[in-house]
Parts: sequence; C-alpha cells; structure tokens
Amino acid sequence: METRGKRLLPLLLALVAAAVTPSAAARDEREVVEVSGAPDGVLWVAQLSDLHFSVHHPERAYDFRRYVGPALAMVNPALVLITGDLTDGKSKDLLTMKQNEVEWIEYESTIKDIIESSNLPRMIFYDLRGNHDSFGVPASGGDYDFYQKYSINAKLRRQGRVQSITLENSGRKHLFVGFDTTMEIGLRGPTNLFGHPTDEQLIELDQALSQWDTDFDKASVTKIAFGHFPMSFSALTESGKSSKDVFLKHSLAAYLCGHLHTRFGKNLKHYYHRTVQEPSLSEHYYQFNMHQGYAIQNNKENCSEEAAHIEEFWEWEMGDWRKSRSMRILAVDDGYVSYTDIDFRLGSKSIIILPTFPLDSRFMQRASASRDFKCQIMGASTFDTVRALVFSRHEIVSVSVKIYDSRPGTLEVVFDSEMKSVESNETRGNMYLVPWNWKAFEDPSPNRYWLQIEVMDITGDTSVSQLRPFSVNGFSTRVSWTWKEFFVMGIQWASVYHPALWCILSLVFSLLLVPQVSAVVFKDHFTYKYLCPKGNQQTLLKYLVGGFVWLFVELARVVLIWFLLLAYVIYLVVLPWLFGHPITEDGNLTYMTYKGWILKRPNSGSEVVHAGTPDVMVIVLPHFCFVLLPTIVILAAMAAERTAYREHYLSRSGKKKDDYHEKSRKQIEHEIFWNGRWIRKFLCLLCLVVLWKHWKHCRALVKAYAMNPLLHSPVYFFYIPALILFAIYKTSSI
Repeated sequence: METRGKRLLPLLLALVAAAVTPSAAARDEREVVEVSGAPDGVLWVAQLSDLHFSVHHPERAYDFRRYVGPALAMVNPALVLITGDLTDGKSKDLLTMKQNEVEWIEYESTIKDIIESSNLPRMIFYDLRGNHDSFGVPASGGDYDFYQKYSINAKLRRQGRVQSITLENSGRKHLFVGFDTTMEIGLRGPTNLFGHPTDEQLIELDQALSQWDTDFDKASVTKIAFGHFPMSFSALTESGKSSKDVFLKHSLAAYLCGHLHTRFGKNLKHYYHRTVQEPSLSEHYYQFNMHQGYAIQNNKENCSEEAAHIEEFWEWEMGDWRKSRSMRILAVDDGYVSYTDIDFRLGSKSIIILPTFPLDSRFMQRASASRDFKCQIMGASTFDTVRALVFSRHEIVSVSVKIYDSRPGTLEVVFDSEMKSVESNETRGNMYLVPWNWKAFEDPSPNRYWLQIEVMDITGDTSVSQLRPFSVNGFSTRVSWTWKEFFVMGIQWASVYHPALWCILSLVFSLLLVPQVSAVVFKDHFTYKYLCPKGNQQTLLKYLVGGFVWLFVELARVVLIWFLLLAYVIYLVVLPWLFGHPITEDGNLTYMTYKGWILKRPNSGSEVVHAGTPDVMVIVLPHFCFVLLPTIVILAAMAAERTAYREHYLSRSGKKKDDYHEKSRKQIEHEIFWNGRWIRKFLCLLCLVVLWKHWKHCRALVKAYAMNPLLHSPVYFFYIPALILFAIYKTSSI
C-alpha cells in the first residue's frame, strides 16, 4: 500500500498543479508583445481583405507579390491582418463555388514570398477565414478544409474561432481580437453569405475583450476587433444575440472587416452608439445614416466618473484586393485611432502619409471625443500638436501641414507650417509633429476646418494626404450613404429576411384570395362594363381604383389558372423548394426550404439543423419578387385583356356595315389597336422577360448544387414556365 501511495502522489500533485495553473492557451492569450522602435504611445498595423486568389485570375497573386511586399517593408507594421476571403473558390463562370486546393497552394506560396520580401516575422501575420474560404467545407479540419492546412493561423497552431494579441508601447496596451464567424457547416454559394456567430463564440469573444479589465495597474487599453463580416451581414445567435452587443459593451475603438467590396462604395463605415432611450423598432432593421443613434451635443458635458463610459464603436469595412488592390494602414496615437487606404491600381507608392491627430470628423470621430474635449480627459498635451506618420522609401526632405477654413465658401489657408521629425531611435517610420494653437480652431461646425499634409523626399517626389475635415470640439460630420452603400451597410439583412418574406407572402395571398372573395360577394361591381370610364371625374377615379382590383378578379374567374397559382404558393410555403448537394457533389442529397437547407449537424448523431438561414434569402426573395409576383400580375393582366377584348369584339359585331363609314379617325385607330391585341403581345413579351430571369436563376442553381432539374426539383424549375404557357393558351381565345 505504501508503494502504491508513493506512485499515486506525483499524479495527484500534477492534477492539482493543472487545476490551479493557467493553461498554456490562457497564458498565451494574456501575453504582451512590446512594440520596439516606434514613437512613444504610437503603433500601427496593416490590413488586407478579400484577396480572392483564383486559378482564373493569376494577376491577383502576381500584383500581391509585386506591391504588398515592398509596401510592408516600407511601413514595417506591428501586425498584418488579413480579414477573410483568402481564395476565390469559384469556377470561371462564377456559378460553381467550392474549395480549390491549387488556389490555397498559391496563397501559401504568395504569403511566404511576402514574408521574405518584407522581412517581417511570420508571427505578426493573422489571416481569418471568409465565406469563400468555407465554400463546401463539411466540417472544420476535414479533407476539404484547406484553411487548416495552408493558412498562417493554422501553421502557427492558433486554435479556436477567437484569436487575440496584446501590443504594448510606452505603458499603453492595445488589444487586437480576431473573430471567425464563418458557417460551422460550410455551404456552397450562393447560400453562404452571412456570418454565423454562436452563443459560445460570443462568450469567448467577450472573455477575450475582457482580459485586461481586471488588471490592477489600470493601464489604458485600446480594443480593436477584426473579422470578415460586417454587422449588416451577420446573423443572430440562437438566443437572439449579436456580436454588436459585445462590441458596444466593451466600447471598441474599431471593428475592422471586409466582405463588401469597393464596388458598393467608398463610405462603407458605420458608427454604433448605444443611446439612453430605447431605439425605435425601425433601427433594428435599417438606419439611413452611418452615425446611427448619435446626435451632436453642444451643451455642457457631464465630466463625472459615472458618465465616463460611453458604449460605442466604429465599424470600418475596407476595400477589396480582388479588383481595387486596396491596403489599409491603421494607427493608434495615444488612444486615437486613424487610418489611410492605399490604392495600388495605379502602381506602387513611394510615400505614404497617415495623419494621426486631429482625427477625421467624418469617419473617425466618436461621441466620447466631445467629452474628452470638454473635460480634458486625454490631457491638454494630446491637443497641443498636429501629428502625422510618414513612410517613405527615400530620405524625407520636408513635411508641411496646411489647415484650410471653408467658411468663406472656398478653402482659405489659415495655418501653414513645417513639421519636425520626432527625435528617437526609430526603426518603424517617422512621426512628424508641429505645435499649434488648437483653441483657435474651436467651432460648432464639425467640417469648417480641413487638414492636409504634404511630403517631399530627396528625389523630389511629392505626395499629399487627402483633405479631411476635423473638429477639436469632438463633433462629427454627417455623411450620407449612397443608395448602394445604404443597401449593404444600412439594412440589417439578417433581421429583415423573415419580416420581408412574410410581407411578400401576405401580398401574394391577398392578390389571390381577396379578388376571389370580391368576385363572389360583389359579382356585378367588378366587371368591364361597370368599370368602363364614362368621362366624369368620379367615374374615372372609380376606374383607376377599382381597375386594379378588376385585374385580379378576372384572374380569379379563370379558375384553373388561379387554382394552379394558389397551389404553387402553398407548395413554396409547405414543401421543399429543391433538392441538391449544398456541400460537396459526393455528399448526401438534401433539400432546401425557405427556412434553409436541412442538414445533420457534424458529430451530433441524428440532430437536424436548418443551415443557411438567412443566407437562403438570395434564392427565396428574388424568386418571389422577380418571378412569382410578376407572373401573378402578368397573368391577371392577360385575363383582364381577354375580357376587355371579348366585350369590344361583341360590341363591334352587332354594328351595321354602314356605321363604319361614319367613324372618326380616332375610333378607327382604337379598333385597329384592339383588333391587333397589342396589349396581349406586350404582356407576352413581359412573360419572356420573367422566363429569362427564372431560367438564369435555375441555371445558377443547377451549377451551384450539382442537381438534375428533372429528377431533383421539377416543380421549382418547370411549374412557372408551364403555367405561363398554359395561361397564354387559355387567354388566347375569346
């Protein structure tokens, strides 16, 4: 017994030590990396997104090697963040979406070349997965999961969906947290469009962002998160929570993301601010302004400690590498976060300028900035200088700053001064600054004063920064989205899907059922003769209002067509839309409804889930809006046209031949119009448009999910075309 006890003692001690000692993962999460060679209180990182390396577009990887390596060598960032869509995963016709190992090998080779040419350590590179990187991936770590084989994160054994690293400079901590919300079951496109965080992932994200909140030294911490999906394309968890709530709780400096490309606009930014009052119901679905929930406050700020915490964060979507060749440099200067975007479409850059203070009042100012100004939270020394980071391949000769006053109606220079380099042993770029009387630029208007930096190097090459408005008062300049920008950033698509779907279904059922009831109850009211205008205003108004209802009443009178339409709508609500292979061609055949694809959850036995909600909206809503609804309206118009033509024909057939000699020219033209049935011909042309649209959708689905239309989805593919052809035949006779 003694011998056995001695053998068990080391094991017990090891178990106790494991219980009380933080795990290696926990220690690494709290590990702080000191940033050396940078100016005090300043650091900067680089961001790239949506590379879309493709076997069909080798120029993307070629340009990446050509431009990014030298640019990173010149900038020497503390981190390089690659926020998703590392590979394209699409066929040449863009319809088949699945993983291609050749693209991943190209990605691995390109990143290796970039690391060597930039002379940066591999440890500072973080690459997250995007939706394209999860096309057709049944489970993480499986045969089709090339991200786990070729990505930097995988090679450095960074496990889990949440990654964090803390950088420190001059006693200030900068926490960067990466967040991967790609699908657990990677569907093939087009139903793989949204980020899908889980409740467990949000808890892990909250813990990662909280890791320094209980630190006893209370050092300032700037928190920045990065991921692939913007908030507008992020689904809610099963409990209805959002990553936005976690970001607001921690008042992030910024959330850096990709996914949306530059083709949608250059103002893909969104400021989130939790107000005291409950947001309106509409704000859960859309916001027209990028400064959601924020009103400029000119009154005296509350400087008490209780009012110090403001829940806010900026969401900054950056342009894509795929076509725009974009790279972003983001800097943190004494807690103030700013960025500049670089466009490599016109070639490499020998000078890069990043103003760090004052901030751009359009896209970087926060609600807390107004309180910082009033209460001097950051200290007066923060406001005392204009500061900018300058990166150059050659020796810099001069750096100057100009401030313009826009009040006269034109830009008038009110401040022009040379900037001086900060003297220090720097190996990471140059910080330039100049003292200024910042109180002279106090103004209630957030866009009265504009700032620009000009740099000249020893070769005579000059570069200027983009003009940007600033407000030392901490006020924000309102910027309106274009319609395309609002469409992708202002609408919360995950929340909109089901309300939009039920509104469309309500409209469809109303168009079919209400006229049927009207035809029975008001039998003599909704007829062609009753609604035919007699010329006076009252009858014309009745004709315009009742005429629309009459169209669908006439459709209801063509009982067989009406019943076939109603049966199809019920089919779409109750039964599967289509069968296909949503993950891999050799995978199990499954079906899709408006709720999503019916799949078994990996490693869970027989548990069934609706995968791809709300992603299936890209199939469901277009079919309702561009195929079914137009079909109902066109067939109703055809039924009404047949009735009107029959009434016209019967009225003409009773006339005497001599009456035709007494007709006016207008009456003759009217009869030719009806005899030719030009309205019907126009409606047939519209039918061709609907059929072409439907054929395009069906062709895309056949390619995307490797399905046979005749065997797998005959109703979805052929019901509408057959119904339209039958309706054309049915309404041809009088």
